[in-house]
Amino acid sequence: MSDSDVRVAALCGSLRQESHTRTALEAMLSAAADAGAETELLDLREYELPIFDADRDRAAAGDAEKLAARVRAADTIVLGSPMYHGSYSSPLKTAIDYCGFDEFGDKTVGLLAVSGGAFPVTTLEHMRSVCRALNAWVIPHEAAVPNASAAFEDGAFVDPKLEKRVRTLGRRAVQYASIEPDPDSFESDHNVGARGK
Repeated sequence: MSDSDVRVAALCGSLRQESHTRTALEAMLSAAADAGAETELLDLREYELPIFDADRDRAAAGDAEKLAARVRAADTIVLGSPMYHGSYSSPLKTAIDYCGFDEFGDKTVGLLAVSGGAFPVTTLEHMRSVCRALNAWVIPHEAAVPNASAAFEDGAFVDPKLEKRVRTLGRRAVQYASIEPDPDSFESDHNVGARGK
């Protein structure tokens, strides 16, 4: 697969109008595009996703099937979330819950977290755990934007080192899009809920 054949999609877990998570993901996608990839922002504000209910078929759950198809079509997915109560956001969790191994299994995933305060370590850890349970391969390089209200000015990064870290994630999303992870994770063997979506 050449870099021009790579599709990178960013799943934005923030619904805020002036979302720092979305701004950071757009910078990441810009770097992926510069590296030759086709890019797409999956903005959850544009999808009707009811709270996940395992008794409801995905086809009958608003735009869940449409979103899952977009995730499936990507070679690399970058999950972006604000830190809420030490974890990632409920809109992102709902979106992921409507997906399974068909969408994430053996796929390259990047992680980006944003917080209003300190470095969002637990948000990144929790997203990594979910990806492991879905048997995705998570890029070792991850991006975090702490103190988000001071990190941007007029939609641009204030700190060039922070911008470089986010843009590096975009380049790695392209670079590692065709990696073949092996073996399956222990967690994925026990993730019955991700089968047969």
